[in-house]
Amino acid sequence: MFLRPFCDLCDQKSKPLLIPNNNNNVLLLLLLLLLLLLLLGWKMLFTDGTTNKLVGCYVEASPEDVVLVRVYGNKTELIVDRDNELKSFQVLHANGCAPRLYCTFQNGLCYEFMQGDALGTQDVRDPTILRLISREMAHIHAIHAHNGCIPKPNLWIKMRKYFSLVATEFTDQASNTRIQQEVPSQVMLEQEMVWMKEHLSKLGSPVVLCHNDLLCKNIIHNSKEGHVRFIDYEYSSYNYQAFDIGNHFNEFAGMSELDYGLYPSREMQLEWLRVYLHAYKASTKKGEEVSDRELETLYVQVNKFALASHFFWGFWALIQAKYSSINFDFLGYAVLRFNQYFKTKPAVMALQIPE
Repeated sequence: MFLRPFCDLCDQKSKPLLIPNNNNNVLLLLLLLLLLLLLLGWKMLFTDGTTNKLVGCYVEASPEDVVLVRVYGNKTELIVDRDNELKSFQVLHANGCAPRLYCTFQNGLCYEFMQGDALGTQDVRDPTILRLISREMAHIHAIHAHNGCIPKPNLWIKMRKYFSLVATEFTDQASNTRIQQEVPSQVMLEQEMVWMKEHLSKLGSPVVLCHNDLLCKNIIHNSKEGHVRFIDYEYSSYNYQAFDIGNHFNEFAGMSELDYGLYPSREMQLEWLRVYLHAYKASTKKGEEVSDRELETLYVQVNKFALASHFFWGFWALIQAKYSSINFDFLGYAVLRFNQYFKTKPAVMALQIPE
């Protein structure tokens, strides 16, 4: 059963194999599978993401044909809806936006490697690549809802869930004095969250299929074929269009060494947004002309929803600080995200959607 996905790699019609979740030793069996692949002559590459462990498997004679095995990080089921991730993965693949999914197991999945280079903070500013990214996001945002249903945004539900986890794990009596000293109080965080929902929900941003985690390294640039593709769909869901874009703009700052001086200027944003709107309107058959009013409206929506992005990932990082075994200063990252929220809020909230 475990060998079938790897034997069928060349079968373009094969469906992902679901390995039953009732086995308490799935990870051990996965390791045995990887050992068998080694014995068959496959090579291995190991790496850590900010959430998961990743293993790349390939035959030495064909190093470009890599199979990726991702093992979920500790307690990530608290912050990631794995069923929704698989649905998004399959929908995106069906629309030419994601690689093939070969199989899933209790705490991970196996999928096709996408050729190309993961981007960095300077790459996303490149005028040519910038346009490719905006068009690809427009393509994803234009994908029709499953079964013709009317989608609802999951931002506020997800943020509330994260907040409840933070409130449960980090109380005023927590031994970690750094949390008490550097992270805003629970009362303040909840007040801001309620205010955001009330204000941002009225901005009229469409609800579309979003990636929701478009950091630089989740963008793969294939220079030979002249396109970009997005990877890692753990947080993909229906959400506000402006959140997905604003979240991506926040990621211009990087992650391991945050530098919000890299946040795109108004001019760079308007260039990005104009290309996006042109592609999005064409894909949704709403014409192709982009008016100044449409452009300015989206600019305001995006920068306001960028505030919600700071809060969302701030909560996420606090949860990761509690459970993750990845070597990363999640707590420090949370502090920086919350600080940036309060720093930029006054100027952002002064922006007005044109009449």
